[in-house]
Amino acid sequence: MTAQLNPRGDVAVLVPAAGAGVRLGPGAPKALRPLAGEPLLVHAVRRIAAARSVHTIVVAAPAADVESVRAMLVPVAPVTVIPGGAERQASVAAALAAVPTGPEIVLVHDAARALTPPDLVESVAEAVRGGHDAVIPVLPVVDTIKEVDATERVLGTVDRAALRAVQTPQGFRRSVLTAAHRAAGDPLTDDAGLVEKQGVAVVCVPGSELALKITRPFDLALAEHLLTLGA
Repeated sequence: MTAQLNPRGDVAVLVPAAGAGVRLGPGAPKALRPLAGEPLLVHAVRRIAAARSVHTIVVAAPAADVESVRAMLVPVAPVTVIPGGAERQASVAAALAAVPTGPEIVLVHDAARALTPPDLVESVAEAVRGGHDAVIPVLPVVDTIKEVDATERVLGTVDRAALRAVQTPQGFRRSVLTAAHRAAGDPLTDDAGLVEKQGVAVVCVPGSELALKITRPFDLALAEHLLTLGA
């Protein structure tokens, strides 16, 4: 059954999905790789569409795959599909430009985080709605972190208490994200980084273990196992 988005919602979600995903091995663009028989992108969009305040979803697809991606998503949710750019930042900027008048909260979400629960989408949106200009979901860093030099010689141990692993969706007031992309110089892979460069405060909310990023074959196997457990 096709999900119905909320016509009274105040959230637009941008999904840059034009990347190749070389670390996942040869094959289709990463967002189109299968996970338990369906592309990562389908899993991601299905979960986004289940978030109650989402008004609009815009997917930036590989330019050669726009029509096939549009057809793929028709049974999932009413999604706008546009050609993505050569870099992630270009894809996000193009998707942002395609958001209609209305939503003033914009979330940017990686298709590779295909199991992200709808509750996390709502948590990030609620933090922006509550007055923050930029919000990122995070998890504490649990591994010991070493700083090394170019020869892999250890220079010291980093205090992990002040470190966080960042996930998506990242949430922004629409005007803040638009201004950050207009002012962007060198391409960045993190939209919160663009906003930080403009001097805007970015705040954290608790992330989710299910929002893992599927980057390597091991991650894909883990995600498939999580699906068998009902994720």
